[in-house]
Amino acid sequence: MIREVFMPALSSTMTEGKIVSWVKSAGDKVEKGETVVVVESDKADMDVESFYEGYLAIIIVPAGEVAPVGAAIALVAETEAEIATAQQQGAGAPSAAAAPAPSPAPASAPTTSVGLQQNVSRQNGRSVVSPRARKLAKEFKVDLNSIKGSGPNGRIVAEDVEAAAGKAQPAPVQQPVTVPAAPAPAPAAPAAPAPAAAKPAPTPVPAVALSGQTVPMNALQNAVVRNMEASLSVPSFRVGYTITTDNLDKLYKQIKSKGVTMTAMLAKAVAVTLQKHPLLNASYVESAIQYRADINVAVAVAMDGGGLITPVLQNADRLDIYSLSRTWKDLVDRARTKQLKPDEYSTGTFTLSNLGMFGVDKFDAILPPNQGSILAIGSSRPQVVANEEGLMGVKRQMQVNITCDHRIIYGADAASFLQDLAKLIETNPQSLTL
Repeated sequence: MIREVFMPALSSTMTEGKIVSWVKSAGDKVEKGETVVVVESDKADMDVESFYEGYLAIIIVPAGEVAPVGAAIALVAETEAEIATAQQQGAGAPSAAAAPAPSPAPASAPTTSVGLQQNVSRQNGRSVVSPRARKLAKEFKVDLNSIKGSGPNGRIVAEDVEAAAGKAQPAPVQQPVTVPAAPAPAPAAPAAPAPAAAKPAPTPVPAVALSGQTVPMNALQNAVVRNMEASLSVPSFRVGYTITTDNLDKLYKQIKSKGVTMTAMLAKAVAVTLQKHPLLNASYVESAIQYRADINVAVAVAMDGGGLITPVLQNADRLDIYSLSRTWKDLVDRARTKQLKPDEYSTGTFTLSNLGMFGVDKFDAILPPNQGSILAIGSSRPQVVANEEGLMGVKRQMQVNITCDHRIIYGADAASFLQDLAKLIETNPQSLTL
């Protein structure tokens, strides 16, 4: 029996996938549950396993090429005798890379589809391995089972394989140059508005080297394009507010040494405020308002190769600030290496976008699909402020702008939310540690 290996749908928004690398070569034996190929979806790189055993007879879509979801990317033969038949069957497909034909095959063999399962973490007793680490292990002939991973959650990363192979630095893998897309209206890095929490921006691709070139977008950038075009069909409005951050900054300095991040503090403040304003955490569905059971705060993160992703702090209102900070660090680490699970970037109910680390005073954010609100956060700066008695003083302030779906949320709703958020940050930030 010959089975087709299809390009799997690894997320609800995925329409096509790119083959990052084939873990198995044409002609190799394939066991049930064994990783066959690494696929780049619009948000992450994922290991894909086979539900069946047999022989990888022919690779139809080689590494580096793209195929739509549901398209055949390889053929698996149940027996060695069927490999030649499978190769003939797949020979008409473009860019097919076949294995040398072994023994003659029967005149015909039935064809059925092969099931594939995604495997992001590969836990439950098995190693968690990044695609690059797996590729290097094969190159250096290193047994992955003998390596203890140093990455998030014990993940084996490229540096672990290099150390095991005694390679200080392997020859760099040449990658095609990618031009970052025009900045999406809501990109942000996971840093605080306060200068102390800022992280350096990703190194941009030199413009001179790309002058006059037309470079295709990567999968993540194309996903952003689709989402932004869909978002612009939603009637939305914006409301701004100035928040004094002196007390928040003071608290941050006190607990920063315990691993707390400003991003987590802001997410926690928003989540707690959303408890009083469930409408801001809701979304529009056909002629109805969908109120969410959980408060999941997504935070926009700019990716080095262009585009952005929104890791989600799930149940942010119920987690303590220390757990929230640890979770955020883990999410960002895995987002940078494209190893987030779909529910870790697609379950947000409210989004934060922060450009404060770039010194931005204020900006507007575009509403994400299937959400009712997004909050844009500017830089926290010293400002000369007059009090009620007309006396002048210096306070640190930041400007925030909220964008809302006007089909379900009105101006008074957004203003009331911002008023309560400001009150929490200005007068009771200590409650965030409780």
